Amino acid sequence: MARTAEIERNTLETQIRVAINLDGSGKASFDTGVPFLEHMLDQVARHGLVDLEITAKGDNHIDDHHTVEDIGISLGQAFAQAIGDKKGINRYGHAYVPLDEALSRVVIDFSGRPGLEFNVDFSRARIGEFDVDLFMEFFQGFVNHADVTLHIDNLRGRNAHHVAETVFKAFGRAMRMALEADPRMAGVMPSTKGSL
Repeated sequence: MARTAEIERNTLETQIRVAINLDGSGKASFDTGVPFLEHMLDQVARHGLVDLEITAKGDNHIDDHHTVEDIGISLGQAFAQAIGDKKGINRYGHAYVPLDEALSRVVIDFSGRPGLEFNVDFSRARIGEFDVDLFMEFFQGFVNHADVTLHIDNLRGRNAHHVAETVFKAFGRAMRMALEADPRMAGVMPSTKGSL
């Protein structure tokens, strides 16, 4: 069964379309009006081996907040739809990713319970034109709609671009681990409760 989804989210502030294939090869296509976020999402696709297409039109003349948050929401909805009943997946995933002086750890649980612990301090408020506060808004939108528990910790780093990149690469790799099928769990719910 194909683990794919397509989501459209239209509000007075944004119009978002997300298409995802969880069993892809890392192909990505973006047209969001937020170039640095696109660079980070490309890391998720490549390191998570998901195919990802995202288009967005938002009120960027105000700022990027609504667009970034709504992309996170839509991506979370797409993940939830594509995963389906979660039978046979690993459920948990983790990754440590370095980039020069920076090192980040991401741990994810496709638990059915939204929760975010985001412990990332950036050395500056902006990376190019991108407001680093919006990273937390993106991940909060994602966890609320994918129903995952997500811990993101930057362990060290001085260069804000390096820090952000380690976070998104680790997110992609942790997600990939959690969503991989375990042949010993075929058809089995990865929970003692019998549901997630």
